[in-house]
Amino acid sequence: MSKRPLTLLVAAVVVALEGLVTLGLGGFVAVETARGLADNVTSAIAEAAFGMLVGVGLLWVAWGGLLRGERWGRTPSVLAQIFLLPVAITLIDSDRPDLGVPLVVVAVIGLAALLAPPTTKALYGDGQGTG
Repeated sequence: MSKRPLTLLVAAVVVALEGLVTLGLGGFVAVETARGLADNVTSAIAEAAFGMLVGVGLLWVAWGGLLRGERWGRTPSVLAQIFLLPVAITLIDSDRPDLGVPLVVVAVIGLAALLAPPTTKALYGDGQGTG
């Protein structure tokens, strides 16, 4: 039986799914650019590269950080959830609640799992001692 609490596992899964989606969207933009469908090739290449780098980064944070119980994994994960909220709200305001509402739900689930006491205890211990 693993010592990893369910909240930490949920947080890692949320961050990993966000990483996969971001990586996939970056790859999609890259393919569309290669097919000659981009209006501005320079911007599209930058967008594709950024999406793929962020996606890989989130996957690394999920598996290399959170699932391994590394403290450093929580900070970028929390930031990712915080950054996701304005994106979701913009989608809702842009008449795309079908995309925005699920993103809000995912971000809130991610934040709740990342900030839950069992996750904190698993990553930081009881708060006793140094370090």
